[in-house]
Amino acid sequence: MRTFHHLLVNTALANLTTSMVWFGLTFWAYLETRSVLVTSILGGGYMLLVAIMSVPFGTLIDRVRKKTAMVVATAATATSFAFGLVMFLLIPTDVLLDVGGPAFWTFITILLIGTIVESIRNLALSTCVTLLVPAPGRARANGLVGMVQGIAFAFNSVVAGLAIGFLGMGWVLAAGVVLVAVSWLHLLTIRIDEPEVVPAEGAPTKVDFVAAFRMAQAIPGLLALIFFATFNNLLGGVFMGLLDPYGLELVSVQAWGLLYAVVTTGYIIGGAVIARTGLGANPVRTLLLANVVMWTIGATFTIRESIVLLGVGMFAYMGMITYAEAAEQTVLQKVVPFHQQGRVFGFAVALELGAAPFSTFLIGPIAEFWLIPYMGSSAGRDTFGSLLGEGVARGIALAFLAASIVGLAITLLAFWSRPYRTISQTYVESTINESLAERRGA
Repeated sequence: MRTFHHLLVNTALANLTTSMVWFGLTFWAYLETRSVLVTSILGGGYMLLVAIMSVPFGTLIDRVRKKTAMVVATAATATSFAFGLVMFLLIPTDVLLDVGGPAFWTFITILLIGTIVESIRNLALSTCVTLLVPAPGRARANGLVGMVQGIAFAFNSVVAGLAIGFLGMGWVLAAGVVLVAVSWLHLLTIRIDEPEVVPAEGAPTKVDFVAAFRMAQAIPGLLALIFFATFNNLLGGVFMGLLDPYGLELVSVQAWGLLYAVVTTGYIIGGAVIARTGLGANPVRTLLLANVVMWTIGATFTIRESIVLLGVGMFAYMGMITYAEAAEQTVLQKVVPFHQQGRVFGFAVALELGAAPFSTFLIGPIAEFWLIPYMGSSAGRDTFGSLLGEGVARGIALAFLAASIVGLAITLLAFWSRPYRTISQTYVESTINESLAERRGA
């Protein structure tokens, strides 16, 4: 557990830094261009690349020691951010901010690559929970992971908002390079006792999406769980593409960063509660209940143009995200054999995150060219004014409401589905088998 706690702290610093740079880039790009389309491309591009690379990253994690994967990823992120900083300092601002020019998109791509590569660490950390934490404590360990990620998320949002508002993008990049380098140096000092990486069926020699799919398919009910999360992320892409523009229409970038810091205490509190109480006897049920609450919040937290309503809704939403993510990770760690976890986790992330970019890319132009103008017209106000009220961001609110209604309906139907009963039974059987194996070993 001491090693696990060291990895948690180190990963918190790495996640904090990469998220701070990406938050700062998103804030900076929107404030300089005032384009919802640009923010949707940034969010969608991030999710799409994470999805594409998750299976290759998962294969890498199954082929090498976990620490090696984390060290290489951290070094690559530091290098990428350093290149981005050099570009920012050398290229004139008007050229760098030309959305139609190559400099802007090259700069975005370099920082995106650094952020994406760092996601190797999150996949590796999930397998390290299995490696370092006894089975009865994994739900609580996943709660700790969520809590630490929440702390990092809260800190980086306020730092990014304040830094962009008062100092500018250059200081955000400089801080990013330094902090990632510190994380890399600390990681080198952590010793992880790992078994030799030779899985039972032989070490994976190539990136094989079909093999990863078959591994997931072989576990009763697991594909249904992954597809459910995938559909939720498809709808969640609407929020990814539009939440920052919505908030920045209501308050300044400094205030938006501070609000993020406050509301993400919900993420921290949720993780702390899970670390203390666990997720119950059936984490699959916990996952669905968390989604019911999340979609209800999504349908109501922008029903009026109020920063207070938005803040309260985001706080509750963050707490439920912790439950949903910890529940899914706990199920995967229980039912997937350890030597296959890198590939199956990568496959799950590829599907789940791969769905979000489609809706994120799509919702940007829909909101900018249709929903926002429509809700600004007399026809839109007459039709939805009594439901959504008045304000400059009612088109975005309409998108949130529609996505949440669909998500809530699908989640409620899932409670009565056969796959829900199947994966729940698979989890129970895996728990029993693991307990019997531990008794025989004792």
